[in-house]
Amino acid sequence: MKKLKMPGTDRIARVGWLKANEWLLLRRASQLFILGLFLIGPVADIWIVKGNLASSLTLDTLALTDPYVLLQSLFAGHMMQATAIIGALIVLIFYLLVGGRVYCSWVCPINIITDTANWLRKKLDIKGQGLRFSLKTGYWLLAMTLILAFITKTIAWELVNPVSMVYRGILYGMGSAWLMVLAIFMFDLFVSRRGWCSHLCPVGIFYGLLGSKSILRITAMNREQCNDCMDCFSVCPEPQVIKPALKILTEDKNPLIQSGRCTNCARCIDVCDQNVFSFTTRFNKQDGMHLHQQKEIMP
Repeated sequence: MKKLKMPGTDRIARVGWLKANEWLLLRRASQLFILGLFLIGPVADIWIVKGNLASSLTLDTLALTDPYVLLQSLFAGHMMQATAIIGALIVLIFYLLVGGRVYCSWVCPINIITDTANWLRKKLDIKGQGLRFSLKTGYWLLAMTLILAFITKTIAWELVNPVSMVYRGILYGMGSAWLMVLAIFMFDLFVSRRGWCSHLCPVGIFYGLLGSKSILRITAMNREQCNDCMDCFSVCPEPQVIKPALKILTEDKNPLIQSGRCTNCARCIDVCDQNVFSFTTRFNKQDGMHLHQQKEIMP
């Protein structure tokens, strides 16, 4: 039986493993660095950042608040201080610039768990997608967290939010947080491929709504060079977002990946041996094939 090539094999052969995984390595460095900023305080008594991803204070000056947590607090009827509102606005503007679900791929530590489950799923050759969930399921879960906050007058979701549990566990001992991490890992490995992050996590759904209007985008500007190897679809956590931008024979000639579900993880850039993908802004909408044709007729 012929063994299937792993995504990015051609890219690795041409440019080397480091170059073919540079965005992945940068993402892991970002996730661990942010985790380290919170951890270094209680471990080494060096308090660069206090708090957690829900609410933090950097260098005793910059107060930041997760907009999703602020929204839950408002539904719970809590009176919010001006510093919390300003901190949430700062975070909101940041993710509107770089892409809402950048939170998922560059910040969230659970992403490391689900990516590992997906990698092992391929290694074990577990076929199919498993249990499928529609995006509407995620929207319902997001709505339920807000309804729950309204009914209980607390930000109840944060008690079981895996991200919050991990950060609390790092500071005070993992305890039941290990069970949550294991449950998500096993769920993505055996039950539903990328089921948690892509379809169910209310945090990811919330930041996906922000991502639909973000400025930083990935473009398939050189899509005429695509050789249909499907490596980008294989590694993308949200492969459905690629096709509208990649395939030229569509009504929409825009090569930008415009969906808010895109995490700007840049794995498509990493593995594509044809250099089809790159970062750009939402204002750069020229069609890649049109540019290619222009170059051909230039003297």
